[in-house]
Amino acid sequence: MRCIDIENTSILSRFRSKYIGDRHFYKSVLTMVVPMILQMLVTNFVSMLDNIMLGRVGTEQMSGASIVNQYVFIFIISTFGAVSGPSVFGAQFFGKGDYRGQMYTFRFRLFSCLIIAVIAALLFEFFDDGLISLFLSKDDPPEIRAATLGYGKAYMSVIILSLVPNAVRQAYASIVSECGETRIPMAASMTAVAVNLVLDYVLIFGKLGMPVLGVKGAAIATVIAKVVEAAVIVVWVHTHTARCRFIIGAFSGFGIPLALALNITKKGVPLLFNEFLWAAGMSVIAQCYSVRGLDVVAARNIATTISNLFSTFYVQLGVCVSIIVGAKLGANKLRDARDTDNKLLFFSVIASVCVGVCLLPIAKFFPMLYKTSGDVRSIAAYMIVITALSFPLISYTNACYFTLRSGGKTGITFLFDFGFTWLIVIPIAFVLAYLTNLPIRPMFAIITFAEVIKVGIGYFMVRSDVWVNNIVDDK
Repeated sequence: MRCIDIENTSILSRFRSKYIGDRHFYKSVLTMVVPMILQMLVTNFVSMLDNIMLGRVGTEQMSGASIVNQYVFIFIISTFGAVSGPSVFGAQFFGKGDYRGQMYTFRFRLFSCLIIAVIAALLFEFFDDGLISLFLSKDDPPEIRAATLGYGKAYMSVIILSLVPNAVRQAYASIVSECGETRIPMAASMTAVAVNLVLDYVLIFGKLGMPVLGVKGAAIATVIAKVVEAAVIVVWVHTHTARCRFIIGAFSGFGIPLALALNITKKGVPLLFNEFLWAAGMSVIAQCYSVRGLDVVAARNIATTISNLFSTFYVQLGVCVSIIVGAKLGANKLRDARDTDNKLLFFSVIASVCVGVCLLPIAKFFPMLYKTSGDVRSIAAYMIVITALSFPLISYTNACYFTLRSGGKTGITFLFDFGFTWLIVIPIAFVLAYLTNLPIRPMFAIITFAEVIKVGIGYFMVRSDVWVNNIVDDK
């Protein structure tokens, strides 16, 4: 018995040593990640209030805006992908103390984001009707489909103006966070949130003498808020050059050393395509759900709104993994990077379990905030519960993704994220949607918990240490 106790104590000790950090470790992690979480939390909270306000106006207006936001989501994720490649190098340049190298990565990400914004604007402008119609089921009444399409087009015609400021904000915020200045993007988001919240109330419902603009008012409020958010970050960076040394000389020219540009392109293109195709894949899955009718579109919109708010925690912990581990890799602290990553992976999963538990009791009550049918509320509540139960799985795979990315293994990252979505999840969703009459509830659960497969893939990829690389070493 004594031998067994000693053995158990030894196992527990090794577990603690590998997966649990000391007080200093968690203090440093929380110092970085809490402002990032608050930034995204506040942004998602206002998006939720925006969604609820539209939901109080009517289901068609809410559904029209939510369909357009599927495409806005693809754009935002694509700009995130565009900065991901340069960020791999930027984080390691920062860890190395090479601010000029970091400046070149800033130029690269700004150009990339602006190009994506122009392409997205052209698509939104000329293909709005076709893009929105993809989410309208032929089984729904013609008048409801026509109303949803009209509201969607009205929302898209205005939201297109938010694309350029969104692109600029993404380029600046990504590099500011690499420098450890995570409070600045948070402050910018909070300022934008205040603006958005006030304008939503005034413009959607026609308060303070303004006309009732409904879905168009929500879009106008979003555009103004995005301009404000970008302006706050840009002004701060250019007035704090001592803390943002990468900006010195950033606009004195537009050149990037060819070798670095090629390296960033080599590492960045897989990440850009991965993010774009992953986001597009999420929209394809959403379209598969929409085959079951506009009630499902509305229910999923409600469920996604509250789920996005709670998913903020594990999403930003994943970004934190790439920044902290990437900096250690750039400083050639390879063993320390591996040890830190183990602890961050474990911390992310435990945090997501706690967040999921907090979301479960909200599932029943949140849909009641919307002026919609009982069927929509019931489906939405079910989707919220399933999503909450899947949080630990998604949190782990999210942290694995950023671990692989931190070491520049973007090709593997591409296969891990895009490959799983398009080769496994989308075929499952397509078969269930178009080749069976399976009700939406079991269909949603099967597609969501397919994430278990990705957990196994991620575990073996991270455990292989293939990602433990210094990609900015002069040698």
